[in-house]
Amino acid sequence: MAEKEIDSLQLVIITGMSGAGKTVAIQSFEDMGYFCIDNLPPTLIPKFWELIKESGKISKIALVIDLRSRGFFEEIQSMLIELENTKLVDTSILFLDASDKELVSRYKETRRTHPLAMDGMVTEGIKKERSMLAAIKAESQLVIDTTNLTPRQLREQIMGNFNRTDSTSFRVEMVSFGFKYGLPIDADIVMDVRFLPNPHYVAELRPLNGTNKEVYDYVMESDLTEEFYTKYEDLILCILPGYEKEGKMSLTIAIGCTGGQHRSVALTERLGHRLEQDYRTNITHRDMHKRKETVNRS
Repeated sequence: MAEKEIDSLQLVIITGMSGAGKTVAIQSFEDMGYFCIDNLPPTLIPKFWELIKESGKISKIALVIDLRSRGFFEEIQSMLIELENTKLVDTSILFLDASDKELVSRYKETRRTHPLAMDGMVTEGIKKERSMLAAIKAESQLVIDTTNLTPRQLREQIMGNFNRTDSTSFRVEMVSFGFKYGLPIDADIVMDVRFLPNPHYVAELRPLNGTNKEVYDYVMESDLTEEFYTKYEDLILCILPGYEKEGKMSLTIAIGCTGGQHRSVALTERLGHRLEQDYRTNITHRDMHKRKETVNRS
């Protein structure tokens, strides 16, 4: 099989002191669309690179390499040199650090054991770790001290340095649902539209759903619907920039009616397509076909 080539590969290796924020870092890279792997031994990087070249589909990768792979740290430099010699890999090392006092405080707060202090004091484990990581810290392209950073501030720094696209990573999830089937547990904002005219009571509309023009028009032609929608759209457009500024990567807006088939679907379609003009938006109709499935089973 002929080897597939990719134009270039952006590879970020995330390492640093235990407790300095690597979990927040890898989550930030996931939000930016990176293919992320936690705790990959450096000796496996060349093999992993071969698999990436074979796929030809992945261009941004973030790898966490920390003391769980401490037996391999001495080999990381030769592995990076080998990758860089391909001239297709843009490799960066992100090193996360924090003061000893802050690291001790974080360990006490989480009640976790330092990986190098299984039978001793946390401070001794931190001292050993600093010594082991001194060389790779010196080779790092970016060192972030998280001592006084909140998770949100760390995320902002990472995105400011590594999000190399002009498009925003913030997205909106629009979900319609039926209250009879329960609330979406991941919803950030829930709107109840059961006060709007109900197509369920129109015989010819009952078997259809809110994506059908007949049902959509029936719901939208009401003056009450138009007044509500105009105000609700204004509200959502007003608050979305605030959520994005706060560092939230996605916002789920759920609109519900009784069965999730007619009114909620129509309103979700309308608002979702409006938001698509300004935001990455995904539209899902959770319960739209459940009534039909129930009828078929019976």
